[in-house]
Amino acid sequence: MRQDYILETETWLPRPLEEVFDFFKKAENLQQLTPPWLDFQILTPLPVELKQGALIDYRLKLYGVPLLWKTEISLWEPPYRFVDAQLQGPYRKWVHTHTFEAVNGGTRMRDRVEYRLPGGVLAPLAHRLFVKRNVETIFRFREARITRIFRHV
Repeated sequence: MRQDYILETETWLPRPLEEVFDFFKKAENLQQLTPPWLDFQILTPLPVELKQGALIDYRLKLYGVPLLWKTEISLWEPPYRFVDAQLQGPYRKWVHTHTFEAVNGGTRMRDRVEYRLPGGVLAPLAHRLFVKRNVETIFRFREARITRIFRHV
């Protein structure tokens, strides 16, 4: 049984839309938003020009296992939205939609991740036991880091 899971987060930042989007359009900033225990590294030479069709290669460790991850920017609508989709990596599917909206003198940032695990019939058990918690922990770290970055800009 193939099951997609969805994670959605929303954060309000006290900064203008263009400033927030400018931060996210720089691939090198992704390292700041990724928990250190993932040992995340961008392999694609920097700077990477983010645009529709751009490809970015990463290396990270998931549960101590080194993995390669290739992302394609499948949609690019600055400064309002972009989508990155995993082409190679630990998930059967990973599509991350980033949206930005000017609200109340700042920016509302929303993340929506649709993901599917490999593993067939064992995937729902793996999701329930550790994957869901792991993905949520990574996004809580990301939200806290983003909030701190834009509080001090």
